[in-house]
Formats: sequence, structure tokens, C-alpha cells
Amino acid sequence: MQIQDEYVQRLVASLESLSERIARLAIGLGVRLDDQHAVQKLMDQPQIPPIATERRAALADGKMVFSAMSGDRRAAHLREELRGLLVLRYHLETVILTDNGLPLTRQIIEQAEEHLVHKGFKPGADGLDLDNFFNSK
Repeated sequence: MQIQDEYVQRLVASLESLSERIARLAIGLGVRLDDQHAVQKLMDQPQIPPIATERRAALADGKMVFSAMSGDRRAAHLREELRGLLVLRYHLETVILTDNGLPLTRQIIEQAEEHLVHKGFKPGADGLDLDNFFNSK
């Protein structure tokens, strides 16, 4: 069925782009997503506080000036993004499973993983070990 195929391909593309961003963030931050303790530590971190002072200001001539974000602050924002994307992916996988059943969910997740590997990522770089995910009891 054409509609089903288009639907599945949209789900694969969504999951692939989400997983690719997760993998890039994890690699950049040095977070090992294949280590449950590292993932749990990431997820248990408190939310970063909002910026207390404005980072931009207007000069007398009307031009805007921006102060640079510290490296620590930038890394904290990226860790926060990684946490949010992991939660989003878990939710998306749950919705796909609930709406479509295990066989189609497996097909979608495996296709997304194949596309990531084709782009040069190691299998599981996004933190999803397919063997354990589908074969654990």
C-alpha cells in the first residue's frame, strides 16, 4: 500500500534524523550512550538554570553587542539538548510501537539504524543496541 509505505518512510526519516543528532551530541560531549550508568547520570542531572543576565546590549549607535557564552555553559546547553532528544526518541518509539505493533516498529528502527551506519556512524552510536533492544527478555 502506497500510503503505508510513505508513512513508514516518514517515520524512518524522523527517527533517523533524531538519532543522528543524538549520536553527534553524544560524540561531541563524550557521553557513552552504550553505558547505562553514563546515560542514567546524564538523565539525573538537574536542569540548567536560566540565564540571569541578558547577553546582548544595544550600543548608543543602535548596534547590538553580544557577549560570548562560556564553554561550560555551552556544554551544559548541549547536554540539556541531548537529554531532551533521548526522551523524545523514547517517546516516539513508544508511540510507533503502540500504533503499529512490534514487527513494523522493528522494521522502522532497523532501517533508521542502517541509514546511520551508511552515513558513517558506528552501530549503536545513538545509544540504541538493536540486539539487546529486541532480543532481551
